[in-house]
Amino acid sequence: MAKIGAAHTPPTLPTPAQGVRWSTPIVETPGIVVLGSWIWRLVRFLVSLPFRFPVMVACFSASFAAWWWLDWPGLAGLWGAAAVASLAWWRTWPDSYRTWVTLRMLAWWRHVFVYRRYWQPVLVISGLAESYQERRYLPRIRRVTCDTWADRVRVSLVAGTSPADFETRVAELAHGFAAPSCRVIVNWPRDITLEFPRRDTLAEPLGALPVPDVPELDALHVGQREDGSPWRLRLHGTHVLVAGVTGSGKGSVIWSAIRAMLPAVADNTAQVWAIDPKRMELAYGRDLFAHYADDGESAVAVLELAVSQMQDRARRYAGKRRSHTPTTEDPFVLVLLDEVAFLTAYHPDRDIRKRSENAIATLTSQGRSVGFAVLAALQDPRKEVMNLRNLFPDKVALRLDEASQVDMILGEGARDRGANAHLIDPTLPGVGFVRMETSPAPVRVRAAYVSDTNITAMTDVYGADSSSDGEAA
Repeated sequence: MAKIGAAHTPPTLPTPAQGVRWSTPIVETPGIVVLGSWIWRLVRFLVSLPFRFPVMVACFSASFAAWWWLDWPGLAGLWGAAAVASLAWWRTWPDSYRTWVTLRMLAWWRHVFVYRRYWQPVLVISGLAESYQERRYLPRIRRVTCDTWADRVRVSLVAGTSPADFETRVAELAHGFAAPSCRVIVNWPRDITLEFPRRDTLAEPLGALPVPDVPELDALHVGQREDGSPWRLRLHGTHVLVAGVTGSGKGSVIWSAIRAMLPAVADNTAQVWAIDPKRMELAYGRDLFAHYADDGESAVAVLELAVSQMQDRARRYAGKRRSHTPTTEDPFVLVLLDEVAFLTAYHPDRDIRKRSENAIATLTSQGRSVGFAVLAALQDPRKEVMNLRNLFPDKVALRLDEASQVDMILGEGARDRGANAHLIDPTLPGVGFVRMETSPAPVRVRAAYVSDTNITAMTDVYGADSSSDGEAA
């Protein structure tokens, strides 16, 4: 019997060394819940099947209907008609048939042996998925399609994942699937398409494009996009900044734009006012320009004359119209600035720099609606060199020196979206990335090369009746 007043000793708990293991209790999911989950998955799969495999579902449905209504002879007749149609397609358009069959087989092969095989490891390593065990939280491949130059992987995102997560991992995705690059196309907030080129469609130089019969000033054909479609540069109603190091192809963009608008210059519904501090790029075709300047004083005079005419036109339009239509009385005016940094940062005269910057700022902030546009070329995009970058809605980044310069030109997040202008091969002049005002996604393009012979021919045909005759303003 214990003595009264004796100290009470608390019982000792077993330690892990004594063989006791602590674990959380196991709760088993009721069978009815498991059964309901499997039924829901089956129903969801059957409902989504026509959207995931429309051709297969249509063929199966047609075959079943033919068998149901016409028995086996009807099914045989349907398959025979399909075989005859396929044979007729093959004999009539063999190239189209071979291309279709090849791309279908390629899409199946790439889906099974490339994307589905490496999908989970690439996403886990790139940080877009948590672990190898949690497949429930893995974005799902819905469909893979192929064309002649790229694969397109349509992906359903899981809750908590946004398209921006994939946009910041395009370099990892391209490397993981052995593609030259990757681009993210947002279909819906939780449905995206990953575009993986299989080859570089812009590797071959593009010669000077034909002069159009009727130029479209808001869609000038100046080159080719990565998908093979025409690259159309808008000038009327916007301003364009082209940046790139020496030899990156800025002249190709400038001369392709001039070449595409030559018919409008010839019928006096458009004018080009050129400023060429280097006296090398634009002087070769100076007879094409209504005004031409090649030093600081004359350049400021041209810019201030453009501002004066722009403001006069704006006063006449006030209360009468809100947009500009090119006419011979009020032509579209393109102010072309080659190496704009000479006027805004490098010129030794501070007054020249200040007046130039004020004139450019006025033109880019007020000229769009009255038919004045600025096309400026730049080598160094730093703010202390050119602090008016944000006044140019449309931007073109050719080959750049540093990765940080990409976002300076194309805007924040452009490099994360795949615009690696700092990695462009020096042997590919004219290749760059375009970011338009209407779309934040950068597009890879290549400008056509306009040779000296082409410029001479352009000047002979379209510059003979130039009223300014190449004189500086």
